[in-house]
Amino acid sequence: MKKLGLILVTTILLSGCYKEDVILPEPQKLSSELEIANSVGIKLQTAFVTSEVAMNVKMETAQSVTIRIFDIANRVVSKETVNVKAGDNVLKVYTSALPSSAYRIGLFDSNGKQLGITDFNKLQ
Repeated sequence: MKKLGLILVTTILLSGCYKEDVILPEPQKLSSELEIANSVGIKLQTAFVTSEVAMNVKMETAQSVTIRIFDIANRVVSKETVNVKAGDNVLKVYTSALPSSAYRIGLFDSNGKQLGITDFNKLQ
């Protein structure tokens, strides 16, 4: 019985320490490169990207938005819908799968209305 109790306590402790693979927004101080003066918009940390870049999505209200990446021929090469909160939302954009070229990244509301757009260059 004592052995069973020890196994039960160990199992509870180990399962309580298990880290789930859940991505949560981390509170972070907004760097000057990501500050947006307007109440709604999108801004990349830098216009020259290799594998990833930080991006600020600023909204007046919490909502679902779609982020689209367009190639030089204005074709959508990547699209993702995310839920954002009111204010600044720092997100990561991963670009390692994109070939080197010029791109445009746009922010759209749930009705397809463009809320902001900016350009970047994917480098090797």
